[in-house]
Amino acid sequence: MDINTPVATIYGDLHEKQIERWKTQVSGLRERFGEKIEEVLFPREYPTDTPIVFVRADAICEVLEFLKNTPEFEYGYLSDLTATDEQEAPRFHVVYNLLARKTMTRIRLKVRVAEGESVPTAIGVWPAANWAEREVWDMFGVRFDGHPDLRRILMDVRWEGHPLRKDYPLRGYQFFPTPEPIDPSLLG
Repeated sequence: MDINTPVATIYGDLHEKQIERWKTQVSGLRERFGEKIEEVLFPREYPTDTPIVFVRADAICEVLEFLKNTPEFEYGYLSDLTATDEQEAPRFHVVYNLLARKTMTRIRLKVRVAEGESVPTAIGVWPAANWAEREVWDMFGVRFDGHPDLRRILMDVRWEGHPLRKDYPLRGYQFFPTPEPIDPSLLG
């Protein structure tokens, strides 16, 4: 069994139910944003469960806002924001998983980011992106322009490097014999 093998669920084969909606929506995105949509990968043509739309970094907030607020789309829920280290140029993919709750339709947006480049923050579209962007920065080192508080969220502030990068040493242990120092500005 692989990702293209339909799995029986109480909802039926979601791919068959969603494929026409996805095609219409992707067509609408391409019409609206043109060259800002770099590539689209569809289920069954590519090993994925939902369409993957690659968007230029400078257009990601515009596309996210459109998907959230346009009646034909209504992807009002940012279910996940993460990244992957592809170890090829461009090195990282920042991943936005969206859900339209009315139709239970999902779509995945990706932004290709080279080492040292940044992505605009999505906090203006989804305030909840705040912590997820901090996690991506902490684990991968991808920066988000305009983020109000881009600091470590999982690792000790003294930690060196970004542990989910594929070039991070497997035995890159770092031990701190004392507790993490308290940032006085956070004590309010």
